[in-house]
Amino acid sequence: MAGGDTKKSNAKASSGGKKKEVKKETGLGITNRKDDNFGEWYSEVVVNAELIEYYDISGCYILRPWAMSIWEIMQTFFDAEIKKMNIQNCYFPLFVSPGVLQKEKDHVEGFAPEVAWVTKSGESDLEVPIAIRPTSETVMYPYYSKWIRGHRDLPLKLNQWCNVVRWEFSNPTPFIRSREFLWQEGHTAFATKAEAEAEVLDILELYRRIYEEFLAIPVVKGKKSELEKFAGGLYTTSVEAFIPNNGRGIQGATSHCLGQNFAKMFEINFEDEKGEKGMVWQNSWAYSTRTIGVMVMVHGDDKGLVLPPKVASVQVIVIPVPYKDADTKGIFDACSATVDALSEAGIRAKADFRDNYSPGWKYSNWEMKGVPLRIEIGPKDLANNQVRAVRRDNSSKIDIPRASLVEQVKEMLDKIQHSLFDVAKQKREACLQTVNTWDEFVEALGQRKLILAPWCDEEEVEKDVKARTKGEMGAAKSLCSPFDQPELPEGTKCFASGKPAKKWTYWGRSY
Repeated sequence: MAGGDTKKSNAKASSGGKKKEVKKETGLGITNRKDDNFGEWYSEVVVNAELIEYYDISGCYILRPWAMSIWEIMQTFFDAEIKKMNIQNCYFPLFVSPGVLQKEKDHVEGFAPEVAWVTKSGESDLEVPIAIRPTSETVMYPYYSKWIRGHRDLPLKLNQWCNVVRWEFSNPTPFIRSREFLWQEGHTAFATKAEAEAEVLDILELYRRIYEEFLAIPVVKGKKSELEKFAGGLYTTSVEAFIPNNGRGIQGATSHCLGQNFAKMFEINFEDEKGEKGMVWQNSWAYSTRTIGVMVMVHGDDKGLVLPPKVASVQVIVIPVPYKDADTKGIFDACSATVDALSEAGIRAKADFRDNYSPGWKYSNWEMKGVPLRIEIGPKDLANNQVRAVRRDNSSKIDIPRASLVEQVKEMLDKIQHSLFDVAKQKREACLQTVNTWDEFVEALGQRKLILAPWCDEEEVEKDVKARTKGEMGAAKSLCSPFDQPELPEGTKCFASGKPAKKWTYWGRSY
């Protein structure tokens, strides 16, 4: 993690010696505007902000330190929270034998097109091809049946931080849809359904916190339809985000109650206190590096990335602004002292002493990388014993006396974090439309809205909605039925079928 790396040696080197050519042209600008060409804009930002580098295998990406540090901050939070729930970390192999993969019929059918297979070793064909995990239910559960014998072995609560591979898709997008990605996957087994169901919601709340408290992205907690639930599970809950610029919903993370389907297939049985045989109730839950892509899409602007302070590896960048006859050493020393003071207070701060770039170039560079707060120190600031602070999210500037530096910077970072969430929420609310009829639905879909509609909760009707809205932009589908249900007046009809509506559900196009 970046802390108070003040690069003092660079500072000394740059105040003497031969004159270097200073780069003034930024050459950093994003050439596509977010509102005009969202896809191209996104591709530019993730590369130019040094989050990823493209790899020579399609759909695979190198995660650079700027991205990994965000992942690590979320991981630190989540890992500590699940440990409070007595969930332990473990690691299972990457490879799956075809026999166990094919054991749970619905599950394997749900993942079949995405499974990558190892078929050769050197020049020889393998006698039995080996699958690479798309998810680890079938990898782990044969061993759950071995480890769980009696009620004292329960609950069994394991999590692993790992990678998975899902090969089949048409439009790879960094973070959002890639062939290999990082995630955590939790797999738990309980004696009772009630315990399992309580955990499903506890985990979902942690996912909400990752999005709302860390990434400053508003999400809806809800339940997936039967058509959209996890293959082989009993039901799926999720947190759903929305991207206003292209009108697409995006599944943020999922917490599944698997019921007893896998327990049946893998014979995960136990003897209860009365000596009677029981079958365990299971959950699985995961969030992935997709979180980073959602953050880029929601907060990024035409200058590049915008990082919420909580996940920024550098929260404050300090830039010296020496003019021709300025006291360069005094300015550099003030920058170093500023970084030291902030770092001691637990703020992730860094100074940019590179002497082959102009201050203007550095401004653009760190704006592109999304650093929440920039501090500039020039001759005037030095004379007045102050610093100038510039917010990345709204470009507002304020002069801060050095005496109250730490307090004011902490307050500004806090304001940026809250402001990013509030702005994102306002933008999402502006895209939300409640409809009651098919015509209203089609019109709202054409306007790229997030649609809340009364629904009869029938699978055939959802399939019909998909079929009737299929087009170049992709079909509409149910995103989730929110737990927080608005009132459903008696006699309300389903927007798509005209049958009696059972619940309110969010619909839209999605990733």
